Amino acid sequence: MMKILVVDDEQDIRTLFEQRFRREIRSGELSFSFAHSGEEALLYLEEHFSEIVLILSDINMPGISGIELLRRIRVNRPTAPPKIMMITAYNDDENYNQAQQYGADDFLTKPLDFSSLRQKLTEML
Repeated sequence: MMKILVVDDEQDIRTLFEQRFRREIRSGELSFSFAHSGEEALLYLEEHFSEIVLILSDINMPGISGIELLRRIRVNRPTAPPKIMMITAYNDDENYNQAQQYGADDFLTKPLDFSSLRQKLTEML
């Protein structure tokens, strides 16, 4: 089972992922946990770090941004696991370059292409 932490301040993100990955969740291939802020993600990771295989993190969030979350994780763990994919509504070079600089494994844009994400997850399994 691949355990994934989704970090996004949008409240409907859990419903969206649970609908799009219903089959994979039921079969036990994927398990999702959700944090609605960078701060909440850091607290969750303190207790569950070794379980998480992948982090999908929005970049633009109030408080600790996804870029700052990535930086803090990679300070202590410069290489995967976990793999970290950054998600943003803005496909701009600055965020992309910062995410690459701090060790992001991939970069996705909103609205999420769930078919593409499913393919990436399948390749990781």
